[in-house]
Amino acid sequence: PSVIVHTSGPFQGSDYTVARACIAAGIHYIDLADGRDFVREFSTLDAEAKGAGVTVISGASTVPGLSSAVIEHLKPAFARMDALDFGISPGQKAERGLATTRGILSYVGKALRPFAGHPKPYGWQDAHRQTYPVMGKRWLANCDIPDLDLLPAAYGFKSIRFGAGLELGVLHLGLWSLSWLVRAGLPLPLPAMAESLLAASDAFNFMGSDIGGMHVTVSGTGHEGATLARSWFIVAKSGDGPQIPCVPAILLAKRLHEKDPTLAHGALPCVGLVRLEDYLSELQRFDIKTYGG
Repeated sequence: PSVIVHTSGPFQGSDYTVARACIAAGIHYIDLADGRDFVREFSTLDAEAKGAGVTVISGASTVPGLSSAVIEHLKPAFARMDALDFGISPGQKAERGLATTRGILSYVGKALRPFAGHPKPYGWQDAHRQTYPVMGKRWLANCDIPDLDLLPAAYGFKSIRFGAGLELGVLHLGLWSLSWLVRAGLPLPLPAMAESLLAASDAFNFMGSDIGGMHVTVSGTGHEGATLARSWFIVAKSGDGPQIPCVPAILLAKRLHEKDPTLAHGALPCVGLVRLEDYLSELQRFDIKTYGG
């Protein structure tokens, strides 16, 4: 093969065995990792990848693939970007992966590494509500993703906040309540309970919808010196939300297979590698719309 796409999570706590096997075989590599440490430290493979003449890319998914594409799209309007607030809220009836569920449960209620503007964050806490087009208000809470480290470094944000949430308040706040028990020191084996918790969540599908979305809000200073904020939304209906995370890997695999010279050899995170126009073009056949920007 010319390209391998690694989709087998959860990536939290995983090593780089698959990526190193691809490097050793002279094969380009892409993964859909959402593990914060996994993607942040991926650049340690850079010398190996360059030596083998291959490109290996980590985090080719919604975050940081789409999030950075949106920032690149909004960036020309700003003289300086100071703050980023973004989040994802899938529809209750949309397919939810077991690996993703395990990944999130691995840090619910646990102290997260500090990030820009947040010196003492905890997983699935700082609950807040976000208003979306079509979807209305949705609950969001802290998630530990690569963007918390990568985007301030790439774009100079002084404050960053990312939240993910469940459509149904009873489920979102139920998990939020469990996060406080974990934070208090109760040894709840949440990752081991992922399958049963996911099944219990599915029992509430009749109360929810198949509509999910993402928001990105950038704040800073415009070119005229005034305070500026720009927001962008993507909303997926008909259960098409899970199509969105697949796009960066699809686009990058095509480019690597076709020997695109703009993709240099080495190991890098998927930050600024996909243009928003190309991303949305790939989604045209689905029930997905964007707003703002």
